[in-house]
Amino acid sequence: MARAHDELFHVTRAYEELMRRYQRTLFNVCARYLGNDRDADDVCQEVMLKVLYGLKNFEGKSKFKTWLYSITYNECITQYRKERRKRRLMDALSLDPLEEASEEKAPKIEDRGGLDRWLVHVNPIDREILVLRFVAELEFQEIADIMHMGLSATKMRYKRALDRLREKFAGITES
Repeated sequence: MARAHDELFHVTRAYEELMRRYQRTLFNVCARYLGNDRDADDVCQEVMLKVLYGLKNFEGKSKFKTWLYSITYNECITQYRKERRKRRLMDALSLDPLEEASEEKAPKIEDRGGLDRWLVHVNPIDREILVLRFVAELEFQEIADIMHMGLSATKMRYKRALDRLREKFAGITES
């Protein structure tokens, strides 16, 4: 990370290696949060560009990983909001009063099984906490910093999200 910080913009080898290390996890976080690979790929590209141009200003007050996932979280939120606005517009243009009334639709999660099957049942903030915890393997304090929440609030939301999932899928896991 330090080498990439010092070498940019003249030499990009260290930056490329840094992005290679995080690329897979970054994509998985985005895909699980946004619900599709196309949007996840777009957001990953945006994140990598923001890292490229922002690395010179990275002061090291937090871990690089925390800074990276903070950027990722913000980009995912932006993309999610764009898609929601687009859906609302399409619903309004459809002239179908039933569709217009259902303003808040859950993002479509492609049927890939595993964690995705569970994440569709929690709200976006709780989903992001679970993704950052299980996919990015971040500590609670890092998640709290990324999401601009208190540590206890982050832990409580995490616990409640897990409890809701356990309740919802109690019958499935017992069989």
